[in-house]
Amino acid sequence: MDTATPDSARLTFRDANEADVPALVALIESAYRGDSSRTGWTTEADILQGQRTDEQGVRDVVDAPASRLLAVERGGELVACCQLEHRGDAAYFGMFAVRPGLQGGGLGKLIIAEAERTAKEGWGVGEMHMTVISVREDLIAWYERRGYRRTGSLTPFPYGDERFGIPQRDDLAFELLVKSI
Repeated sequence: MDTATPDSARLTFRDANEADVPALVALIESAYRGDSSRTGWTTEADILQGQRTDEQGVRDVVDAPASRLLAVERGGELVACCQLEHRGDAAYFGMFAVRPGLQGGGLGKLIIAEAERTAKEGWGVGEMHMTVISVREDLIAWYERRGYRRTGSLTPFPYGDERFGIPQRDDLAFELLVKSI
């Protein structure tokens, strides 16, 4: 699907494939980890070091039968991505990344709206679920402005599993956010 962006360029949404995996990993890492992530506002660099994901993790999402990893392009260039996973009456939204230098310009709002539309129309689901690190108050507030609500349901952070990063604090957990779509 093509969607107009605030700068009047077009976004193209397509299912990611095996050839996209390295570029997707680089995009996700750049949005959340290391100094490059500080260009945008979604950085986790102060709370987590190490990797956010790896090629196998992205490949698992691309290959999962009840999952879609949407590659978002503008002018043929990868600018964002997000995961949609069908989970019964709900869809799970994850692996959301927008190139750091493009954050704050309205792309995220368009992408999440398209993800919600895609999940509702494609799977007939009534809710979108996601998990956000509970100490990410700015990010949670952004999702709340998009209609998501905090549930208070927490899942422990996988301390000791460096596939998810190296925590820089001991109070991390994932909070479930939910939105009716």
